[in-house]
Amino acid sequence: MLTSLALIFLLGLILADIFNKLRLPRLLGMIATGILLGPHVFNVLDGTILGISADLRKISLIIILIRAGLALDIKELRKVGRPAMFMCFVPATFEILGIVFIAPKILGVTIAEAAVIGAVTAAVSPAVIVPTMIKFMDEKYGTSKSIPQLIMAGASVDDVFVIVLFTSFTSLVDGGEISILNLIQVPISIILGIILGALIGYFVTIIFKKIHMRDSIKVLIIISISFLLIALENGFKNIVPFSGLLSIMTMGISLLKNYAILAKRLSQKFNKLWVGAEIILFVLVGATVDPKYIVLSGIGVAIVILGGLVFRAIGVLISLIGTNLNAKERIFCIFAYSPKATVQAAIGGIPLAMGLSYGNTVLTVAVLAIIITAPLGAISIDLSYKKLLEKEKNNEYVA
Repeated sequence: MLTSLALIFLLGLILADIFNKLRLPRLLGMIATGILLGPHVFNVLDGTILGISADLRKISLIIILIRAGLALDIKELRKVGRPAMFMCFVPATFEILGIVFIAPKILGVTIAEAAVIGAVTAAVSPAVIVPTMIKFMDEKYGTSKSIPQLIMAGASVDDVFVIVLFTSFTSLVDGGEISILNLIQVPISIILGIILGALIGYFVTIIFKKIHMRDSIKVLIIISISFLLIALENGFKNIVPFSGLLSIMTMGISLLKNYAILAKRLSQKFNKLWVGAEIILFVLVGATVDPKYIVLSGIGVAIVILGGLVFRAIGVLISLIGTNLNAKERIFCIFAYSPKATVQAAIGGIPLAMGLSYGNTVLTVAVLAIIITAPLGAISIDLSYKKLLEKEKNNEYVA
């Protein structure tokens, strides 16, 4: 296990640096590391690491969502308003509908099976999007119109919406039915997640103000509370559904609102934690990718994925109707809302594990969605943001 961790960090850093020198996103080097070290190529990762891979990826995701919350000013979110709400579900809905239209014709699946495929591919990756948007906020790109905040908030809720739909669609194909109760879980999960996170953030703020302790201890407390929120979500999902990940991000937002000085200090701590967490997350995502799928899946799966992205782009443009964003900024939002990775790695294999006949097709699409959209999205964001977004400088904006 220790050897595997050493290889993950050392090779991950080396390939990330190589990709960076090639003017490509660093995360692509980390994903490449996972592919090389993983069970489908050189198979040098310890089974223990692979066995807890899902938990390690979840820990990394928790760290980046805490960091996101500590950077999201509620005043900026209020400026975004309606478009942020639409970005939570409209683009994903359009992508699912697009795949339901395209997949039966190309892959020969039923409409219900296509809906499951659409739900797997529709979720964007907060792990890809959030760190990038935080970087743009730090560099003041797009902040005059709260574009990074819009994308970051929307992407976090998008996953909750899509995962609930995935559960409903899978149940339908497995012989069940989509009940009104299942669909109601979407808004309930989101609303309760936000309320719980805000309350916890408020009480944690009071404790931190009254009891003196080192910031490092506060970081451990926040991370521990985040772990408990995920455990509560899993324990109560059949009783009171709520989004633990959304609660975690909202807790950070609440801390920033009620104790801004501390939030900024803690944000720096989580920035340092993310250095290691990022490597673990993307290397282990890469380890789930089987390169043979690129050869065996054929062009049909790629057409389904790219076709879904076209429908998603239409959903993004509809969500932005009535905003003051110009054409270049709207194009950037389309780019920024395309990368997939973490959710696909987490749920892509579930239908196959359930023994469903179309499970291998779903897994193939999930893997190819990572291979295609993570590099495509990351590169398009990285190469375009300075050209498409305005940079805020000394209260003036420059193109």
